[in-house]
Amino acid sequence: MSTAPLPVCKPEDVGLSSAALGRLSAALQERVASGHLPGAVALVARHGKVGWFEAFGKQDPASGAPMRTDSIFRIYSMTKPLVSVGVMMLWEEGRLLLNDPIEKYLPALASPKVAVLEGDSMRLVPANRSITVQDLLRHTSGLTYEFRGTTLVHKAYIEAKTARLKQTNEDQVAMLGRLPLLHQPGTQWEYSRSTDVLGRLIEVISGQSLGAFLAEHICGPLGMTDAGFSVPEKHHGRIAEPFAKDPENNTDVSLLDVKRTALFESGGGGMVATTMDYARFCAMLLNNGRFESSRFLGRKTLELMTSDHLGSIPGNPDLLPPGHGFGLGFAVRTSPGMAPFPGTVGNYYWGGAAGTSFWVDPAERLFGVLMIQAPVQREHYRLLFRDLVYASIAD
Repeated sequence: MSTAPLPVCKPEDVGLSSAALGRLSAALQERVASGHLPGAVALVARHGKVGWFEAFGKQDPASGAPMRTDSIFRIYSMTKPLVSVGVMMLWEEGRLLLNDPIEKYLPALASPKVAVLEGDSMRLVPANRSITVQDLLRHTSGLTYEFRGTTLVHKAYIEAKTARLKQTNEDQVAMLGRLPLLHQPGTQWEYSRSTDVLGRLIEVISGQSLGAFLAEHICGPLGMTDAGFSVPEKHHGRIAEPFAKDPENNTDVSLLDVKRTALFESGGGGMVATTMDYARFCAMLLNNGRFESSRFLGRKTLELMTSDHLGSIPGNPDLLPPGHGFGLGFAVRTSPGMAPFPGTVGNYYWGGAAGTSFWVDPAERLFGVLMIQAPVQREHYRLLFRDLVYASIAD
């Protein structure tokens, strides 16, 4: 396990403007003071050094405990890149191919049926081809999430209780195998439980639980000391919490209970981590698969993962902005314009449902990590954070 901290420097040492980052600090502090955001932790690194790392507001608005730079956050879908890297580590060992049909490893997903929706009715037709490992990594499997629509397929997911915590990863794959696909495999980018399936794929190939595999091969060696599928009791006092009611719509906010030992280790959304934990993961990605003296992935493997794998395959504009495609576990920027936020062709990113987000910009040798627990506000702060970090680049 690596325990050395990431190098820290002044913003100007890595070509960032302290004054511009001060504007970002002021913006976050103002939003905390106005009651719009309980708290946040933000980190920006460039050229291998952390140039900015601050905590804002409250870790727990109910108790008044202040946010800490080592507060632990539910990262939800930022679990997906970790699991995708795990799959590609097995790929580099020759234990799977990207065009392998998933039923080679998970027979429950053999011979899927695809829903043909006709008004208020649905008929099922055979899939034109198998779901592949590549489909699962790039979300073109035909699977979906129960909260991504109101069709009969989405209702079937809800009725089957696909999100329940009292199941194993094997149980969920068996259940998904009984549900209809929303699209023919390979024809539509549809954000989905595909990465949950990949978590089970890792278990079957490695012979370990997903949590044990990630701990042994990624989190442990990277020194991601608090990353996992639950928080030990001795660290419960560091868990970041949301407002009980959202300040915008006054709805109750309920997040994953991470104090209990997880039975369902969701590869798509079950992990926790600190900001620095995830920064170490980003540092490995930015360094072409290396961290300090350890190699996690090959340079060409990361190049493959962070290339667009959609081409003309259509996606969902609410999650894939203009000028973006999707690789193997990450959204990737394909155009310097189009999107309503700055970036560089080739940068890649993702976020989590409670508001966490990250991106890596290889051309600028830059990455950023923002951690909040404010589901309704997440899109606003993802854009604000990215906008003002890019505005701070001074050379």
